[in-house]
Amino acid sequence: MGILNYTTKIAIDKTMGECVGLLSRRGVRSISTLYDDDGKPEGLAFLMTTEYGPRHFELPVRVQGTLDAMKRDTTVPRTYVNIAQAERTAWRIAADWLKAQAALIDAGLTTQDEVMLPFMVDERGKSVYEVVTTQLRKEIEA
Repeated sequence: MGILNYTTKIAIDKTMGECVGLLSRRGVRSISTLYDDDGKPEGLAFLMTTEYGPRHFELPVRVQGTLDAMKRDTTVPRTYVNIAQAERTAWRIAADWLKAQAALIDAGLTTQDEVMLPFMVDERGKSVYEVVTTQLRKEIEA
């Protein structure tokens, strides 16, 4: 079995719209698209109400990582291994992830704050994940 959604034909704009819809049903107060230097969408930034008040989040969609994974996966036919397909695939996976997290929240297996915590960004624009892993690296090196 290849990378999830590697055969998708769904346009990025449609998938991004689904992601926005999923987030808007979860108490998001504003949403914007993050773009790379070439003007390609690379994630979503949003303001979400949490137990601790409104907080900023950034959900990255790493197309290059998806393309690299498709290149490594020998079960993915080579005709699918290209940047346009990786873009569609990465965004589809992000939408599926949001759907799965909503299902876990709805079933009481986790909370929204718990699921989104790694993607919360501080005043410097660093995610909680980046802050924690930077600290862990320093501890290992010490």
